[in-house]
Amino acid sequence: MTQYRAHSVTREDRADGTILLRSGHAMTAPATRTGDWLDHWSEITPHAVFLAERSGGGWREVTYGEARDAVRLIAASLLARGMNADTPILILSGNGVDHGLLTLAAQYVGVPTVPLAEQYALIPGAWPQLEHCAQLVKPAMVFADDGARFATALAHDLFDGVERVVARNPQAGETELAAMLRAGDGLAVAAAALQVGPETVAKYLMTSGSTSHPKGVITTQAMMCANQAQIADALPFLRERAPRIVDWLPWNHVFGGSHNFNMMLANGGALYIDGGKPIPAKIAETIENNRLMNGTMAFNVPVGFAMLRNALKADADLRRQYFEDLDMLFYAGASLPQDVWTDLEDMARAVRGEALLVNSSWGLTETAPACLIQHEPTTMSGIIGVPMTGVEVKLIPDADMRCEIRVRGPNIMPGYLNDPEKTAEAFDDEGFFLTGDAVKFVDEGDLTKGMRFDGRISEDFKLLTGTWVRAATLRLELMIEYAPLVQDIVVCGADRAEVGLMIFPSAEALALAGDTKDGGALMSAALRAALAAKLALRTGHGSAARITRVIVLAEPPSLGDGEITAKGNLNYRKVLSRRADLVDRLYSDGDPAVVRL
Repeated sequence: MTQYRAHSVTREDRADGTILLRSGHAMTAPATRTGDWLDHWSEITPHAVFLAERSGGGWREVTYGEARDAVRLIAASLLARGMNADTPILILSGNGVDHGLLTLAAQYVGVPTVPLAEQYALIPGAWPQLEHCAQLVKPAMVFADDGARFATALAHDLFDGVERVVARNPQAGETELAAMLRAGDGLAVAAAALQVGPETVAKYLMTSGSTSHPKGVITTQAMMCANQAQIADALPFLRERAPRIVDWLPWNHVFGGSHNFNMMLANGGALYIDGGKPIPAKIAETIENNRLMNGTMAFNVPVGFAMLRNALKADADLRRQYFEDLDMLFYAGASLPQDVWTDLEDMARAVRGEALLVNSSWGLTETAPACLIQHEPTTMSGIIGVPMTGVEVKLIPDADMRCEIRVRGPNIMPGYLNDPEKTAEAFDDEGFFLTGDAVKFVDEGDLTKGMRFDGRISEDFKLLTGTWVRAATLRLELMIEYAPLVQDIVVCGADRAEVGLMIFPSAEALALAGDTKDGGALMSAALRAALAAKLALRTGHGSAARITRVIVLAEPPSLGDGEITAKGNLNYRKVLSRRADLVDRLYSDGDPAVVRL
């Protein structure tokens, strides 16, 4: 059975009521730069697979030795172009072997990369986000894996005078990545690599833009190296055998691109890139990829695990393949529904003969990302764990012991790119990063039970009565209660007498609605009846959690107008402001599109 490290937490209570938490374990000394990991494993296990992606009926696999050779050649080409810390590379396409090699080559010699969500380039309505990001970072090179697929974005006048590099299908004026894999000045690469240190910028990660335009998070070598030391301190089995994952999580986001990618690189593991996603149109591809290769760890969002659960329950061969080597199943983004948790645990136990670690963590783009982690087995979903080694957690509790959480440590960003005002606003007078999140103790009398996430403070609001509504926490509860009718929910009621909902409908709700449309709202007798039944579930709740009215939105959230972020999260403020007329309708009397309690 996999050995887990026991939780250990120290607590300091201050006179002003704040609480400081730290790990009782010492932090392992981190690596200096990501290039050290690549050099190490290319010497120790040169023939082990590092990166792989689908190619026909199998995989295009790149070993550690092959990766280091390619990285050094690409790095030499970057240096020959005069590239350095002031010449970032903007990456338009998603996860791929070539994307990974270019990223590591840039990090090897101190050239920052800026991975963007593919939607920014491929959906013209999202070009305002692409333009904002490009203008912020001022790239000297732009990369896409396919010159034909990204032809329209690459032809944008944003990139006039910028070298455009593609892995395949080059268009006029574009450089093919293969041309950067020719022999170069190895001595220059070695000299430049020696100048890369902990404070060297590895990449600029764009925030989701859930409250404003995306900000560029300055991500240093020190942040990423520290976080991998912290993760391995919590999960010692990473150092005992090389991990392997089949993973779809996007590299423009810190979860997939820093946490998972670097976890494989730091520990000599293999990352098999899953081109699927947990959406109806792409989940079959994920299932096929997991038939072809299994992992020792599995990372996903709850909806992804729910879709996989259904496939695993129906297929004994897939079930055996998926679980037989699995040490850990890790969810993030929201709480894992308890029925999904139980089913996955039961199937794992049937295949393995023993339980596996089902866990989660907490962090943000600005924290590289992991700050808290649940690294002991638990039976309860929603727990984000205890402080990781080297991290200091400051808790500012209210009367109900709901705590604002702030963090300080070697994995925290130095600031936002070209935004000293936002950087200053992001830290308190002791240098703790202001996360904007709230947490609660699972058991205040036993710190080793960890913390659970309790929503975004910025999403909380007051009713006219002065009663606080914890909107983020309430939304998570309602997403479960209103299934399968909802794709997403916006909780409304700021300065109103009651809590109401604006619902983005699921396919099931759209089927019930039929062609009925009233302005920006959907409604039919069947949908009204289904929603009335959902409203009745909360008749016994207090005003902060009782839902009295619902309206179903006819138009999906707009990426171009900023209603939805690159990660697929709703920008609640933007939805409420852009659809202010529908909020007014939600709270009007007699509107036929509104279902009332």
